[in-house]
Amino acid sequence: MFLFRLCVCLAAFTALPAADQTLLPPELPWKGASLELIAEANDPWITPAERSGLTETPRYEETMAWLARLVEASPKLQWLSLGTSAEGREIRMVVASADGAGTAKKLAANGKPTLLAHAGIHAGEIDGKDAGLMLLRDMTVGGTKTSLLDAANFLFIPILSVDGHERFSPYSRANQRGPSEMGWRTNRRNLNLNRDFAKLETEELRALISMVNEWQPDLYLDLHVTDGADYQYDITYGYNGQYGWSPNIAGWLDERFSPAIQRDLAAMGHVPGPLVFAINGRDMKGGNLVWTAGPRFSNGWGDLRHLPTVLVENHSLKPYRQRVLGTYVFLETALETLGAHGDELAKATTADRAARTDEVALGWQFDPSSRAMRSFKGVRSETFDSDITGQPNVRWTGETIETEVPHITMSRASARVRRPTYYYIPAAWYTVIETLERHGVRVEKLDDSLTIEVERYRLPDATLDSDASPFEGRTLYKPGTAVVEPTKVELPAGSFAIPTDQPLGTLAVVLLEPQAPDSLFQWGYFSEILQRTEYIEGYVIEPLAQAMLEADPGLRAKFEAKLLADTDFAGDAAARRQWFYERTPYYDDEHRVYPVYRSLD
Repeated sequence: MFLFRLCVCLAAFTALPAADQTLLPPELPWKGASLELIAEANDPWITPAERSGLTETPRYEETMAWLARLVEASPKLQWLSLGTSAEGREIRMVVASADGAGTAKKLAANGKPTLLAHAGIHAGEIDGKDAGLMLLRDMTVGGTKTSLLDAANFLFIPILSVDGHERFSPYSRANQRGPSEMGWRTNRRNLNLNRDFAKLETEELRALISMVNEWQPDLYLDLHVTDGADYQYDITYGYNGQYGWSPNIAGWLDERFSPAIQRDLAAMGHVPGPLVFAINGRDMKGGNLVWTAGPRFSNGWGDLRHLPTVLVENHSLKPYRQRVLGTYVFLETALETLGAHGDELAKATTADRAARTDEVALGWQFDPSSRAMRSFKGVRSETFDSDITGQPNVRWTGETIETEVPHITMSRASARVRRPTYYYIPAAWYTVIETLERHGVRVEKLDDSLTIEVERYRLPDATLDSDASPFEGRTLYKPGTAVVEPTKVELPAGSFAIPTDQPLGTLAVVLLEPQAPDSLFQWGYFSEILQRTEYIEGYVIEPLAQAMLEADPGLRAKFEAKLLADTDFAGDAAARRQWFYERTPYYDDEHRVYPVYRSLD
């Protein structure tokens, strides 16, 4: 009987239509001028998505076959493999330029600024892929947008998470209006690529960053689709502000890029807006968080390495057709703006890469003084008592409203450190060096031993994160209080020196300072220093402790005071023995010493 009921329930579930529209808030009506961008049904270069009326997206093989045909047909296009995924799929990039450059050297030689965009870092959020295919066609064989390549080059990765893309299903993102089937959020090792920019452990991100180091794009777009609340905006986007690590770049994005994006999207019938992160979960009444990303995310990583980076988040509750067309307009305007004002952006980027601030912000938090009321194009919501949870829940009515909500910016540094001139890392920690070098950080290897005065940190209360469950394939650590210890170290030949007087010097600081939220320490790269490997037997410490007390009246006074002040300590024999052990020369003086040394000279 149980098996029969289970089968009936499963049958009822599988009979539900994929992405059941009745589960979603009411759809807002839309008919934008960008609908004219869709190819005619008899167009020989119609894309697979357009053939479905922009309700479906093609699988990996169909996407690559269509692109191969387009690249073969146009001398302005080249394409190449950036590497392979864990399952052996190629991660391919299309290079679009007026002169058909096929290498980084040839592309740089044409003197034009270069836009990099990729889709499918979260493969269920695949709008950018189909928009990019349409734009590549129109700037080449389609003939309607050929002028875009007169002043700028275009690097396009249609699918970054190629394995996640092929976990293809109608049951990927229940909160999203199309396409009818799509890929998965993570890759096949269940790793989120847009949490890997600091540690670079996935094949996909290593391929991407290697390409960035080689091709040196001038502007970078990471194309996504949102989760979260309902509102009128269909295309939202953002970047770290002028208070961040690249203030000159942020100034150009504020003054040149954003006004053009707002203008052109609105002219084509879209509703552009800022990134939306409701402070109180899904209720916008509590305000919107103006987020400042750290380096685990593309936009924070780009800010740290002084690569102009914009995160695009299309609204998941808008139909797929509307989102794809909005992305097309966004890409087109980005290319036009870069072509027209690329010289100004180059100057801003050069200024940020040349800056060497005495202090470096390690992360960002709310600044209450930044609270500002701003207009917000919302959708009316109401609360109801849920029969499922027994708690209030929120739903949206489909009625559009315009109101003012507080915006609070993450513009206050969570911590700052004085920039060292060099970091020194012993040769044993080569895995850390490998990560830095993947980023493109310049690392020097010592040919001879070096004795030098430095600072080091001891981390006496570092521990596992309070939520010790696995996260992105790692267990996270909290550094606690970092105690600064001046010391003299002898670094053997083969050790590593990392100068901070380099374009990626600030990125190196944020990765190597343990207090930084995305430091390699917090990602677990130095967990070994927290384990104690040498011990002393109780039958040895007892007579040794007695001798210590007899020889040092001051130590006896401290011990007796500790017994009086700490009853838990007084009743714990192991803790009492440990107290004496830590005061002997047998104790490991490198226990909890962070093996990254700071030189301030």
